[in-house]
Amino acid sequence: MSRSAHPAGPRHADVLPEGHYSAPPADLNALDPKVWAETVTRDADGVVTVGGIPVTRLAEEIGTPAYVLDEADFRARARAWRTAFGTGADVFYAGKAFLSRAVVRWLHEEGLNVDVCSGGELATALSAGMPAERIAFHGNNKSVDEITRAVEAGVGHIVLDSFHEIVRVAHIAEGLGRRQKVLIRITVGVEAHTHEFIATAHEDQKFGIPLAGGQAAEAVRRALQLDGLELVGIHSHIGSQIFDMSGFEVAAHRVVGLLKDIRDEHGVELPEIDLGGGLGIAYTSDDDPREPHEIAKALTEIVTRECEAARLRTPRISVEPGRAIVGPTAFTLYEVGTIKPLDGLRTYVSVDGGMSDNIRTALYDAEYSVALVSRTSDAEPMLARVVGKHCESGDIVVRDAFLPADLAPGDLVAVPATGAYCRSMASNYNHVLRPPVVAVRDGEARVIVRRETEEDLLRLDVG
Repeated sequence: MSRSAHPAGPRHADVLPEGHYSAPPADLNALDPKVWAETVTRDADGVVTVGGIPVTRLAEEIGTPAYVLDEADFRARARAWRTAFGTGADVFYAGKAFLSRAVVRWLHEEGLNVDVCSGGELATALSAGMPAERIAFHGNNKSVDEITRAVEAGVGHIVLDSFHEIVRVAHIAEGLGRRQKVLIRITVGVEAHTHEFIATAHEDQKFGIPLAGGQAAEAVRRALQLDGLELVGIHSHIGSQIFDMSGFEVAAHRVVGLLKDIRDEHGVELPEIDLGGGLGIAYTSDDDPREPHEIAKALTEIVTRECEAARLRTPRISVEPGRAIVGPTAFTLYEVGTIKPLDGLRTYVSVDGGMSDNIRTALYDAEYSVALVSRTSDAEPMLARVVGKHCESGDIVVRDAFLPADLAPGDLVAVPATGAYCRSMASNYNHVLRPPVVAVRDGEARVIVRRETEEDLLRLDVG
């Protein structure tokens, strides 16, 4: 449904027409395993537990809001991707989804690589012990200092994103006496069925070098001529939160077409192809994501078929799941502060966080689920909008959801599937402190990213 607009932007408080939202679920106390982490359940008292720990205990000991991450679930998902693609492919965890030193160590132990897209992400990966050769460095505007550090560290790949960067990386590598392995990121003109802000393979956007008009072919020519570069492959990423594999099929066809043209012009068969990430997860019960083994089978068959048709050796495939690994493994735990019923409309439920810990609803109009987690309830369902504490009418966490009508201040609610792009995009808007990330496993909880303090804020403010 398109929303009307006024000079200040979308009218976020527009009332939904009857029938726009789904009917309330049959059981408000049920936890759909599709959107909750693997170890999440309710105990005999009706309190939600994760990793064997009641959320009431987490709230008491660590406070709210907090991101609660199921370590066992994270590791299981990482292993599922590694197993699905086997030894003949590489799985790079997309660090932009969420990165911390604990997560890097888990990835290392589970046999995954990591891709980074800033100096800070690179520093985090290196400081946690990820071998540099298992790191790929992305970004559309890498600084000279960032590139220098990446080359000095010996990162396995740098993904070139522009003609300027081809020369820049080559110059830095030569100056350091290195020959840097690189891939060229191309835009293949595929329109992924996703939000405009996270679709990345159409030509009119900032990432990559267009395949159309021969620009990608020219980028290959230049890279092959420079002594500081070892061109090993082509990179393509068509977007994020994608469920339909048809876009990958078109992208693979066009990438393999470029590989064929490179062979015919230069006599070189590049050994690698990176198809990016962007596979979707379930934020609500209506979402239907594909399993890693299904994705691996589909992508492998697509690339193999296209290469056979072009009479090319099948290159080594790389993929970059980030959200698909960490997204479902975490939920955000909030305490209800105020409840404001609006007769004939909906009830506004304000929590102690908001757009500073989850900007995605305001930024992408993202949809989420929410549940009362500190107890069960037999009350009637009420149409609710879960909102934050910030001075913005667009400060919405869950736009439309059903919660029990007896919800009260002090209750705990949780929003699942917030492991990706919530803490990593968090801010200090209104000088609100960013929440901690708490990893739980086998009855133990440990803070892996601590809660910010007022001292942290004031330390940066040098007056």
